[in-house]
Amino acid sequence: MFKHSLAYISSLSLAMMLAGGVLAADEPAEETSGFSQLSAEEAFAFESGLVSSPLPDSQTNSSSSPQNDRARLLNKFAWQRDGIGHLGEWSKVRYTSGYLFLDGKEAKKFMKEIDNLPGNPVGLLAPSSLDWFVIFDYEPCGYVNDDDQGELDADALLKALKADDKRANAQRRSMGIRELYTESWALKPSYNAQTNNLEWAVILRSPDGEKSINYMTKLLGRDGIMHLTLVCYPEELNSLRSDYQKIIAGHRYNAGKSYQEYTKGDKLAGYGLSALVAGGAIYGASKLGLLGQIGLLFKKGIKLIIVGVIAVAAFFKRLVFGRSE
Repeated sequence: MFKHSLAYISSLSLAMMLAGGVLAADEPAEETSGFSQLSAEEAFAFESGLVSSPLPDSQTNSSSSPQNDRARLLNKFAWQRDGIGHLGEWSKVRYTSGYLFLDGKEAKKFMKEIDNLPGNPVGLLAPSSLDWFVIFDYEPCGYVNDDDQGELDADALLKALKADDKRANAQRRSMGIRELYTESWALKPSYNAQTNNLEWAVILRSPDGEKSINYMTKLLGRDGIMHLTLVCYPEELNSLRSDYQKIIAGHRYNAGKSYQEYTKGDKLAGYGLSALVAGGAIYGASKLGLLGQIGLLFKKGIKLIIVGVIAVAAFFKRLVFGRSE
């Protein structure tokens, strides 16, 4: 039954990479980010965006079935149902009945259970069906100044992203990953000054002409950025958009942690909104982190979509519970 591999990318510090993923529709979302104690090999995999986990084919395991898998996951982890998920010391997310929440410790174990390098998530939210889930990661990079919100030059930023294709593709080739090219905006960078959310989506093209969309949203805070990553199949994205937006709306920074509570002398990230989009030297291997996973998915032909709200990334029914090609 397990015909697919789960590819999950956990955002590390911005100095290492941008968290993100593959999408195939225009939806608002965000990204995830976190620090973890990784080996050199694990860190390289994360920085490259090459974190994937082959799931066993249930045909080789007679005890495996969609019902058994779901029951096992529901019983093995400390799912919370009280309507408020605490995301470390930084924020919380409110959710309605029908959803289940794991704290950071349990979320990390969950990711290991499905054979993925877990990064250091601060929470995980899923419907009780486990059809999809959202990972929350926090990047304590400091306060990101939004003074350049009126200077988000989409044409210049797209040019910068395209200019980085050559370097990023050289790195992908060295790892045996298919090249990818930045084609155009699916959604030009936009910033909501009321909610302090930054989002954009880029259309990417593989050498054989196959296209995908990388969609990102970042929730700015006083001390850093909360990234959410939603994982689902492309055809499910439209139907999940409303649910996903409700999750975003349910996120609140704790007292003293919101973007509006910044005071002079607080730690600064040292870059603004344009840098978050363009990447470049600030992120080091950002483009590889941003697109490397997509290259892996193209290479394997997996039609997954990872909406990086940031922060976020699914052991869900079609991936895990018996979807076939």
